Amino acid sequence: MRRVLQRIPSRLRNRYGLAAFLLFAWIVVFDEYDLWATLKLRRQLAKMRTEKVWYQEQIEQTREQLHELTSNKDLLEKFARERYLMKRDNEEIFVLVTESDRPVIASGKGK
Repeated sequence: MRRVLQRIPSRLRNRYGLAAFLLFAWIVVFDEYDLWATLKLRRQLAKMRTEKVWYQEQIEQTREQLHELTSNKDLLEKFARERYLMKRDNEEIFVLVTESDRPVIASGKGK
């Protein structure tokens, strides 16, 4: 028994040192927000902050597009044709699919 006690550092043989060590071990390993969970949450927070910047840029681009569409009728018509495949009565629309499955729109005047 003495051999085991001699191998334990003197600071941990003291009951206060032992209590501090147990508290530290509890916080690092067994607590709800242990070291592993804290690191995971920090990584998630960093990822969400970068996503927030991306979404703010997308919102700004969308606002600019909305302003352009509401101020220019020709651009509104182009947007409706390309995005929603709208057409005039005397036109036909052909949707071409490339190898990457990305639709390319071509339109021609009908007879």
